[in-house]
This record gives sequence, structure tokens and C-alpha cells, in this order.
Amino acid sequence: MLKAYFNDGHGTETPEQQRARMVEEQLRSRGIRDPGLLAAMGKVPREEFIANEDLGDAYGDHPLPIGAGQTVSQPYIVAAMVAALELRPADRVLEVGTGTGYEAAILGELAAEVWTIERHEELAMKARAILARLGYANVHVVVGDGSVGLPQRAPFDKILVAAAAPKIPESLVVQLADGGRLVVPVGNRFEQQVQVVRKVGAKTVVTAQDPCRFVPLVGEEGWEP
Repeated sequence: MLKAYFNDGHGTETPEQQRARMVEEQLRSRGIRDPGLLAAMGKVPREEFIANEDLGDAYGDHPLPIGAGQTVSQPYIVAAMVAALELRPADRVLEVGTGTGYEAAILGELAAEVWTIERHEELAMKARAILARLGYANVHVVVGDGSVGLPQRAPFDKILVAAAAPKIPESLVVQLADGGRLVVPVGNRFEQQVQVVRKVGAKTVVTAQDPCRFVPLVGEEGWEP
């Protein structure tokens, strides 16, 4: 695990000090209140999931590049979308868009089991290595088309999509358990809105939340490459 000291304009701080400040200034002050989620965000070492050249900015209030044209979302967006899932300790979760595994680690702190799909094999391999090193045995990384989900492991209590879809992917709705929640950014390639889909029997209830901007969800039920 990295033990570097970072300097991001607030003086030289340890990663633990930067995480604590991030939780207070970026999350709690913006309305993130769930104590379990705040604890998870304060525990998971974000610096482990980014490139060495960005270590000094690991806890900055913005996304960071992770390679393959992908990014890790800013901490607040990660927290807000995870909060929208309303996770329970026994939940089985599907994440679409692993990246290097930061959000999957947060989910792994809060849920019983996490399956996460990444279409870029080099990122999936990196995520597996990082998550294994940090001890997240309940997080499983799969290479594939996340827009169609993971039917062989369904149903899922919660599904989180970390990429922008042109519309809500029907395959993901089908893979939700009754009473489950799907959180997905929906819109065009340049601007989207977070949508929360609740499944109640054969019906779905959709609630629109914050505007956002994500990399596109590429796949059969997403955008073409």
C-alpha cells in the first residue's frame, strides 16, 4: 500500500489526513449523511487506484484519468451515486464500469457481494490486482459488455452504472431483484442526469436526480464505440 505524503495546496498531509478532509469538505458539507458510506469513503485509499503522476491530486474534487480513455469519478459523485442505491449489508450488487476498482471497493465495504464489469481488459486486470492487494475478496471483476449486465449472476439487489447510457438499459432492469434499485446516468454523450429506477413487481418507478457528466456506456445497449 502506498505510504506517500501528498501536498495539494493544504500543506504536506498523509493520505489518511487527506481522506478525512475530503469526507468533511467534499461529502458531509454537500449533504452526504449516511455514516456507513462516509466511513467507507474515509477508509478506501483512493491513491491506490490512480496513476503515480496524479498522486498529489488523489483527493481533489474532480475526476482523474486512469487510462484507456476512462476516468475515476470525483469523490462526491461516487458518494452520491452509492447513496442513491440505499445499500444494505446483505445486498448483492452489480457495478457497470469498473475502471481501476475504486467505486467497487466502496461498494465492497457496504454490501455482501459485488460483481463489477469492465470492457477494457487492461483496466480489469489492474482492478483485480489492486482489489486483491487490499483484501476485497467479496468483489469480483469480469471483462465484458456491461450494458447487458451479467445475467448468469442475476438477480441483483442493486445495480450501479458508472457510465452514461442513451437510455435505461432494459437488460439491467430485467436483472434487478424485486424491490431492487438501478442507478444510471442517462442522456447524450455530453450531459446526463442520474436516474434511479426502482423495481416493484412487474413495474418500474424512475426518479431523476442530479445532472452529471460521465464517459459513455459503450455496448449493445449503450453507445457504439
